[in-house]
Amino acid sequence: MNRWELVSVTFQERVRKQVMAFEDPVNVKTFEQLSDVRHSLLRLHKTLLEHQRKAYERAGGEIANSYQLLKLVLHDQLFAWLHHLSGLVVQIDELLDSDEQPRQADAMNLLNQARFLITPSEAGDEFQRKYFESLQESPDVVLAHSELVQLLGKRISQIH
Repeated sequence: MNRWELVSVTFQERVRKQVMAFEDPVNVKTFEQLSDVRHSLLRLHKTLLEHQRKAYERAGGEIANSYQLLKLVLHDQLFAWLHHLSGLVVQIDELLDSDEQPRQADAMNLLNQARFLITPSEAGDEFQRKYFESLQESPDVVLAHSELVQLLGKRISQIH
């Protein structure tokens, strides 16, 4: 076997191992990271919900009780953008609570979805635009965002 054939075989073996690693059951570090990210997403969701509630009330809409707030969150267009965040939390819950052993690839996919979702952008989709605005308006949102960004970056180099 010449040198280039050996390099090719070595490269193919490395790729095969990486592919197989994603089919493996989720490792403990990734599982813990996903659980931590879930809790941080919930804190961010609560912070964004409170920020949106205040904006709603400033615009003249009074929210009398928790039931009315829940009704608005579920059905009012002003709160609809937050459904993306709550939907991601539900997906993470399903993976963490699954009777079957979750796969590493599925856990990594959810972490990547979280990274993408919390990327604010003035020119992005509705969530990214509203998230950008919330970050500009609320120090509490900035703090919750910062915590989540740190968790999403945490341990990534140790996973691969």
